[in-house]
Amino acid sequence: MRRTFQRTVYRPGELAQCDLWEPRDAIPVGYGQRRRGYVVTVELCWSRVVAGTLVFSKEPPDVLWGLGRSLERIGALPEKLVWDREGAIHAGGGHPTDAFAGFCGQLGVGWVILAAADPQAKGVLERSHRFMRSNFEPGRRFVNEADFQLQFDGWCDKVNQRVHRTVRAVPIERLELERERMRPLPERLPDLDRRLATRVPQQPYLRVDRNDYSLDPAFAGRRVEVRVSQTQVTAIVLDTGELACQHRRVFAGGLTLTAEEHQRELERLRSRHPGRDIDVERRPLARYDQLIPA
Repeated sequence: MRRTFQRTVYRPGELAQCDLWEPRDAIPVGYGQRRRGYVVTVELCWSRVVAGTLVFSKEPPDVLWGLGRSLERIGALPEKLVWDREGAIHAGGGHPTDAFAGFCGQLGVGWVILAAADPQAKGVLERSHRFMRSNFEPGRRFVNEADFQLQFDGWCDKVNQRVHRTVRAVPIERLELERERMRPLPERLPDLDRRLATRVPQQPYLRVDRNDYSLDPAFAGRRVEVRVSQTQVTAIVLDTGELACQHRRVFAGGLTLTAEEHQRELERLRSRHPGRDIDVERRPLARYDQLIPA
């Protein structure tokens, strides 16, 4: 017997379907490199307003940050978020991961985790993904990840202002009605920065996502709290609160990134004990002739 489906009817503000869409080509990230990217997409089932955010891993901090930014672009919160069994979302047995449950708890939204191998259950977003592949990607060029995000945001804005074929209305206009049933976003979205505590080594560099970022060598041996966001890498000395480093995060890999002030401090410290100024005795060769018989 062939499988049949009932027609699904959505209520305003009830559900938002969420997923990861992978662009066909790797994204330029500077330094002559490209990197595989993922777009965390969110679409409101009633109004069909869509938004998306580029990330570079499927780990919970990145996926949930992308989810938060996409909800921020929409500007309101649905009752529930619909996800398939993505690793950052699904812990097994239909249960959410601790990170996803904590994220939803802070926002006060519920969730629906779909059964395995059931893409039809989020067909609203699957159709939008096909449209992204056929309408957004072809013929576009990107300078870097920021340019990709800027172009994708602009594309979503245009799509949301056009008549949607299924609902036969303009999504952004329907959103104005849907917001009456939705809760506003909180003043602050959940904090999803990675944090760790470490000691500044004698070679003052910190490894983050395949790159080495310099730390202030004046704090060698001191413990610092490192905070890694999507845009910055920051370290604060734990006992005094002094800034040990603040770098723009780079998504290219295999790089050593040294701040100018850290390089100057390294040179200053090196000048206090310059190896070239140490006098080393040079023995005359005649002494060796006396010790070693011919």
